[in-house]
Amino acid sequence: MSNQAKQWGAIIMMIALFAMIAFVTNLCSPMAIIVKNQFGASNVLAQIGNYGNFIAYLVMGIPSGMLIKKIGYKKTALLALLVGIVGVLVQWMSGWDSIQSFGVYLVGAFISGFCMCMLNTVVNPMLNLLGGGGNKGNQLIQIGGVFNSAAAVAVYIIMGALIGDAARAKIADATPALFIALGVFVVAFLVLLFTKIQEPQQATEKAVQHKEKDQYSAFSFRHFKLGILGIFLYMGIEVGTPTYILQYLSSSPDAATPGLGMDAGIVGLIVAVYWLMMLVGRFIGGAIGSKVSSKAMISTAASICIVLVLFGMFAPVDVKVNVPGIDWANLSVIWTEIPVGIFAFILVGLCTSVMWGGIFNLATEGLGKYTAIASGAFMTMVFGCAVLVAIQAFVADVTGSFLTSYVVVLACAAYLLYYALIGSKNVNTDIPVD
Repeated sequence: MSNQAKQWGAIIMMIALFAMIAFVTNLCSPMAIIVKNQFGASNVLAQIGNYGNFIAYLVMGIPSGMLIKKIGYKKTALLALLVGIVGVLVQWMSGWDSIQSFGVYLVGAFISGFCMCMLNTVVNPMLNLLGGGGNKGNQLIQIGGVFNSAAAVAVYIIMGALIGDAARAKIADATPALFIALGVFVVAFLVLLFTKIQEPQQATEKAVQHKEKDQYSAFSFRHFKLGILGIFLYMGIEVGTPTYILQYLSSSPDAATPGLGMDAGIVGLIVAVYWLMMLVGRFIGGAIGSKVSSKAMISTAASICIVLVLFGMFAPVDVKVNVPGIDWANLSVIWTEIPVGIFAFILVGLCTSVMWGGIFNLATEGLGKYTAIASGAFMTMVFGCAVLVAIQAFVADVTGSFLTSYVVVLACAAYLLYYALIGSKNVNTDIPVD
């Protein structure tokens, strides 16, 4: 097989893994509706699946980068898939009548988080390196993001249909979705096992392994340190925005934190539009990624995000707009009225679509031999989702308003604008990276 064919095989496999990451990760937000009902949890505790999933990144991020250096990208991905199978099985078991355990569900989410972290640590640098870094590397990450968003859309639609009435939802209702995730993991493991992956960084690692201990590291680069803070805050935008759209639209009007009391199935279709916006944005990002710099992408996206969030927070709730949702069971479009401000929040998906790949590209640009460990550290900061979703939930609980809680998202977007315009510049070009 030619080197070019091997490279395309690796690219396709990495893109497929990118989709899997979204499917499993995004189970957590709709599962919060189930947890809130079954265990009577507050807004903060209802998101415990998200906390467990993303706190796992804090624990596993750097070890994942070390695993790549020791056993390579492919073996790390295979190990991650095995871990993912265990995590999904544990989450499914938490809904058994003989168990019915909040703690078991949390353990399953935590194990799944290990898997997602390991896969992310493999996928992002591989796509960036296979693209040769720069705009082309960013373009491949954006294309992977297209499939990532498609999987996220599918999760919200499936979970919305399975949950139905939020007031009666149980973990057992999510069994079909959990089994889909389990099946995807098994198939991916078998396919990857027999797929040849050319690992572009291994030669570089071998060339430096006998040298004296390096006085520098990825953390010697200012733009990398500011970049991993950027991804920490980005997670609050990407996950916090749809999570509290879901909570606001489905919560009862007489709840401690009131919402609109809409049917969870319909709400699932509406929130899926947010991920559809990410899908559209990533199509655009993938198409123009080789021509438009990551800096331009992030600064533009962050600016628009700030405007949309401000509008969503302060727009009159009684001003409504029709949004479409796709009823896949009947292959029909369902139009539903929601506040115009919530529609603005949904459009934030267009902005977040290009942020992940752009931030990763900016943060790791020019790191050379430090890229593998940098990727692990980068993934560690994904636990920002757990922190920021919890902070947003706390603001919602304290103020009694889901809309007010979006001040957290607003602050995160403001930092990303700063990072794109100023913080992303590599001021440490004197550090050798070969």
